[in-house]
Amino acid sequence: MLRRTLFPADPVARALSVSTMAASLATGLFYTVSALYFTMVVGLEATTVGLGLTIAGAAGVLAAYAGGGLSDRLGADRVQIASTVVQGLAMLAYVLADGVVSFVLTACVAVGARSMQGTAKQALLARWFTGPDRIAVRARLRVVTNVFIGLGTALAAVALLVGTPDAFRVTMVLVGLCALAAAVPLARLRGRVPELAPALRPTRGRHAVDVARGRSPLRDRTYLASTVLNSVIAMQFGLTSVGVPLWIASHTEAPTVMVSVMMLLNTVLVALLQVRASRGTHEIGSAGRAVRRGSLLIALSCLLLAGAGAGGVGVVGAVALLLLAELVGSLAEVLTEAGGWGLAFELADPLSAGAYQGVSQMGYAVASMVAPLVITATAIEHGTVGWAALAAVFAGCGCLVAALAARTARRRTTVALVA
Repeated sequence: MLRRTLFPADPVARALSVSTMAASLATGLFYTVSALYFTMVVGLEATTVGLGLTIAGAAGVLAAYAGGGLSDRLGADRVQIASTVVQGLAMLAYVLADGVVSFVLTACVAVGARSMQGTAKQALLARWFTGPDRIAVRARLRVVTNVFIGLGTALAAVALLVGTPDAFRVTMVLVGLCALAAAVPLARLRGRVPELAPALRPTRGRHAVDVARGRSPLRDRTYLASTVLNSVIAMQFGLTSVGVPLWIASHTEAPTVMVSVMMLLNTVLVALLQVRASRGTHEIGSAGRAVRRGSLLIALSCLLLAGAGAGGVGVVGAVALLLLAELVGSLAEVLTEAGGWGLAFELADPLSAGAYQGVSQMGYAVASMVAPLVITATAIEHGTVGWAALAAVFAGCGCLVAALAARTARRRTTVALVA
């Protein structure tokens, strides 16, 4: 099972998997040491780092959308290779950053390239695979991502233990080299994946003719509504990276080591459950129901986290509630991700696969950018009331996604019967 996940038989899936291994190893290394590197080695203030990464996040939003149109016109594999190389070079350039301006510029290029790379990967999956195979490959890639981010995090512990500026510099160089290595297996995709749908392939010269193009996702109200709602639900990832660590450290009696324990538990559960949770979500109605179930579980997880910070719970009670919250939250994560992928693929016009995936990935980029602010302004600032507000938002959006998916599925069934 593990071998098939890491090295699938399909050549395109195998190339994407091996590339994801290298990219995720780089991500794990980077996430672990970057904050310390920027503050201790480059000498930036923590607030400056936060502002710079927020600006870079805005660049990532624009790049995610632009990557869709480029994938339709130039070929998703070309865009993915180019953005992977640019990201690797930008990661290496962090070693040369010596001030605010160089840091922000480098971060904008790195985050922008990563966002464009994500859009191109989604467009490539949309063009090469269909139905349940497409969702299954996407799920396996997420398993690979989680496992190798975990390995990168463990490897970065060496730099943390040494704790010297040179150790952090060496780690950042390793980050760049791993990111660049991710482009190598992608080079073999040339010629295997159709660059564009037949109706979109450009013609040149004196015999060039106008060609039909697919629908613009910006005029597709159903797709835009699904993207907005799923993007709100995607703010759940901010709980893991920002909300939970701050909540444990400042509002519960649990030891701070619980942050690492919960992240490890999440990694294991996603690796074990993501493929199984994705079965059947290539159908629009099933995808919507998966999102609804997942969003209700996110809401429950928020309430459990709030309970862990309640007075009188004690250390043991707080630890138990945190572990239960992570278990429920991880189940929610695999369900909402699987349903979100199904809707992003199946609601899209196949003639504009890149543009549609660009809009979808732009939504995720916006969620990633605003999640820390939203979560700190609600749960961390207002405690139980804030957690309850987040729970209501997640549950409400999930129910709306399910209703939208059910309506769309019925409409398509009616159209098919009439045809």
